[in-house]
Amino acid sequence: MRDAHSTEMAEDYVELIGDLIVEMGEARLTDLAENLGVTHATAAKVVQRLAREGLVESRPYRSIFLTEAGQTMAAESRARHKIVHDFLIALGVSEINAEADAEGIEHHVSEETLKVFEKMIGKLTKR
Repeated sequence: MRDAHSTEMAEDYVELIGDLIVEMGEARLTDLAENLGVTHATAAKVVQRLAREGLVESRPYRSIFLTEAGQTMAAESRARHKIVHDFLIALGVSEINAEADAEGIEHHVSEETLKVFEKMIGKLTKR
């Protein structure tokens, strides 16, 4: 369970780092902490761990950058999120709930289930 939570947290961080870089041109520790609702110290510890795992590069007083592995993880997480979100919307779930629910489900859904979700999105939206 601890490993699953650790992976989920890593995915959330790299996805947010990627989003911040696209939206703001950089990802700063302060922005990560604010967006995730954690303290600066907590965000710094996670970023250090992500750097040890080869997912980000960071230097003191500089922006945080995704490595190639981090970019891959962020893209995969973002794609899973979109599939789950779109499936929930196709089922008739409200936007606000689909977004919140997709955030949790995306980390735990199997590849098989994602493929079925994708298939069903097409069927549900053709009605």
